[in-house]
Amino acid sequence: MAVITSRDGLIEYCLRRLGEPVLEVNVDVDQVEDKVDDALQLYREFHSDATIKTYMSHLVTAEDVANQYIPISSDVVYLSALFPVASSFGTGQGMFDIRYQMFLNNMGDFMSFAGDLNYFYQMRQYLSLIDQQLHGRPQVHFSRRQNRLYIEGDFNDGDIREGSYLVAEVYSIIDETQHSSVYNDMFIKNYVTSLIKQQWGMNMLKFEGVQLPGGVTINGRQYYDDATQELQALEEKMRSEHELPPDFFVG
Repeated sequence: MAVITSRDGLIEYCLRRLGEPVLEVNVDVDQVEDKVDDALQLYREFHSDATIKTYMSHLVTAEDVANQYIPISSDVVYLSALFPVASSFGTGQGMFDIRYQMFLNNMGDFMSFAGDLNYFYQMRQYLSLIDQQLHGRPQVHFSRRQNRLYIEGDFNDGDIREGSYLVAEVYSIIDETQHSSVYNDMFIKNYVTSLIKQQWGMNMLKFEGVQLPGGVTINGRQYYDDATQELQALEEKMRSEHELPPDFFVG
């Protein structure tokens, strides 16, 4: 079987699984397009393969300070952490940086094997803990439907200044138009097929019980019920095997 690399290829594959061209699948083109959109939306919402962890940088503008929120791209679905660009322990430059002084003071121990990197690593953790206790970390609230990042703090007091940079750890949606392997995902293929099958059964429900020439009776409800069970099984499998835990995204 050829690898599916486009939206049209996915639709043709799903219709073939349902019997075309041997059978006529009584589903309108617009209905099929809607089912593909529904499948992709569910895939983006819950499937771990649909997102990628990346880092976003933003230059704070005067408009951001006036609005008291940071605009976020619509392809971001989760924001797990906001990192302070500057630290009270990292504001020193060159030889006046405390990390530089700490390493310089222990250089002799490292060279004579009297000390090791464990001490250096523990000291860095200790300094980070002090910095966090004294200054904390920015508390944020990400509103996905508004595409906004609200930062708890007083913009007027200079907590967020124009011209400063913010860096956030985010999870972005993989764009299927640029990464066509999404269309070949087994979950997408199975789910779209079942969605079209369910719509096919729903379309035929109004003809339920009608007897065709030759004694054949249309049974759209059986198609609908079978597809509904398939969809439930696919969703349960995805949620149990491929969905990241909710607390994973609490930053």
